[in-house]
Amino acid sequence: MKRLFSILVIAAITVLGAYNLKAANSANILPGTIVTFVQDDEEAMAGDDLEGEELGFHQELKKRFIEGGPAFMGIVLLCLILGLAIAIERIIFLNLSTTNTRKLAQDVEDALNSGGVEAAKEVCRNTKGPVASIYYQGLDRADESIEAAEKAVVAYGGVQMGQLEKNVSWVSLFIALAPMLGFMGTVIGMIQAFDRIEAAGDMQPSLVAGGIKVALLTTVFGLIVAIILQIFYNYIIAKIDSIVNDMEDASIILIDMLVAYKNKKRI
Repeated sequence: MKRLFSILVIAAITVLGAYNLKAANSANILPGTIVTFVQDDEEAMAGDDLEGEELGFHQELKKRFIEGGPAFMGIVLLCLILGLAIAIERIIFLNLSTTNTRKLAQDVEDALNSGGVEAAKEVCRNTKGPVASIYYQGLDRADESIEAAEKAVVAYGGVQMGQLEKNVSWVSLFIALAPMLGFMGTVIGMIQAFDRIEAAGDMQPSLVAGGIKVALLTTVFGLIVAIILQIFYNYIIAKIDSIVNDMEDASIILIDMLVAYKNKKRI
């Protein structure tokens, strides 16, 4: 429930940020100082041209978005907002879950040799991340046997992998859904264009130009949304793979530490 609330908050922040950016682009910003002399007229004209081109790009993007129609373009925009919200939430979670595995293993080993299992468990309690949680579960079963500790590490590792991959499937859904909605808008636009030709009984470019333009715009914006979300999705998958590799290496190191600790106690 807390993660759902955080996703909704991130989505609201994204919408407000887009609105503020739109308001900032449309506002007239007055200069803070009064320029009395112009040294170079050509540079000033070049700067005005660049500013006009930037403003024209935003206005053109807004115009094309409106021309695409509110039905499909609004759904495509919703896919972008929700996909970005989930992707940002996952990126924050994964970055917080990343720990220095080598330092943690060294701290646990030092605590295990000096204070025993309880001291090592205390180190794991004070460390965040899935690797520390796996260490804690293995140490918690260390008094039973090495096999029990190994089974606990494997089982809890699967639980942690599920936590890392949570909600990632929604991002892949929006990646597939956005271009599909764009293609659907394209097909509907083409159908409307042929309906106009049939109603007029004559083949005129003006009759089909509007429908075809709308059809192409929905496809373009759907592909843009899919490309943006795909970049975030690939980063998330790469981050998850890196954390999983650290978890597997840490599990092997933990079992080796427990074996050495058991042998030392017997001696």
